[in-house]
Amino acid sequence: MATEQRTLPLLTPYKMGKFDLSHRVVLAPLTRQRSYGNVPQPHAILYYSQRTTKGGLLIAEATGISDTAQGYKDTPGIWTKEQVEAWKPIVDAVHAKGGIFFLQIWHCGRVSNTAFPSAGFQPNGQAPISSSDKPLHSLSPNGVNTNKFSPPRRLGTEEIPQVVNDFRIAARNAVEAGFDGVEIHGAHGYLIDQFLKDEVNDRTDQYGGSLENRCRFALEIVAAVSKEIGADRVGIRLSPFADHGECGDSNPEALGLHMVQSLNKYGILYCHMVEPRIKRSGEEIETPKSLLPMRNAFNGTFLAAGGYGREDGNNAVEENRADLVVYGRWFLANPDLPRRFEIDAPLNKYDRSTFYTSDRVVGYTDYPFLELNPTV
Repeated sequence: MATEQRTLPLLTPYKMGKFDLSHRVVLAPLTRQRSYGNVPQPHAILYYSQRTTKGGLLIAEATGISDTAQGYKDTPGIWTKEQVEAWKPIVDAVHAKGGIFFLQIWHCGRVSNTAFPSAGFQPNGQAPISSSDKPLHSLSPNGVNTNKFSPPRRLGTEEIPQVVNDFRIAARNAVEAGFDGVEIHGAHGYLIDQFLKDEVNDRTDQYGGSLENRCRFALEIVAAVSKEIGADRVGIRLSPFADHGECGDSNPEALGLHMVQSLNKYGILYCHMVEPRIKRSGEEIETPKSLLPMRNAFNGTFLAAGGYGREDGNNAVEENRADLVVYGRWFLANPDLPRRFEIDAPLNKYDRSTFYTSDRVVGYTDYPFLELNPTV
């Protein structure tokens, strides 16, 4: 008698708030640097629609909330009418295939430059803003901007509400563009993380010192964005264990736990957290530390990211360590990743050298699907 085929945990349905997901394989927010002049481009329509499945969750690449938020060439924004309009056909293409689409909103903070490569990323050549005036010496998650950072300016206490408001307006603009919700980028050494982590944050006002104070900025943003578009449309990405951009913390477990317990008060839809094994981009370490305490403490949907493959992704869902598993490099190189997981097909190898090039096709929309791949 034939044995019943086991359904892969990654391919089981999941109800995320009001969204009915058909599987648990999520497209990570991946910076691709192909939004010329910070405006999303028509070639992104194909890129995102290629990776869309009916009932699949996609998180769009990190998108700037203001003209001071930029730190990389040709990353998209959501603070102008032109940008909002440019996102609309991209969102429409994902929705036409039945996908659920969230926009990651970010501010780079001190991961920026006033004169790189020529004009710089900051308006009027002003200093990048941060929680501190501590300079950033090196960064190599993307192979860009390495060792070229301008000294930041410490945000004044009275200036912080304006940045919180920029996040709020960005969320409103995202919904206007048609996105189903937003993910607040609180990870990987960018502005929010620069407030969260004690390696950078040396403030003595209500935004520095204690764990509660260092988390205040992030939670004010969560509150403002939730009030603007509804907590049921809000997620946040956190990486308490990572030290991207010289942004580590002396007690990451306490930081992560305090954040998720605080997030419960706002009732947001999801928390997307990076595994402790990912200390820096492209680098995995052996560690006994786990996201399990945070996963168990958080009341909403829990997303885990960080070097996952097919089997450990399945295990994470089966063992209830995550509700959804987020894939970056493998989804980038395999637009039909859920299908490949389903039949255990070989995966296209990714080409890191084309992750951040400006080409609108090469390394972007030219990775083959299974039916077009003669090696499968």
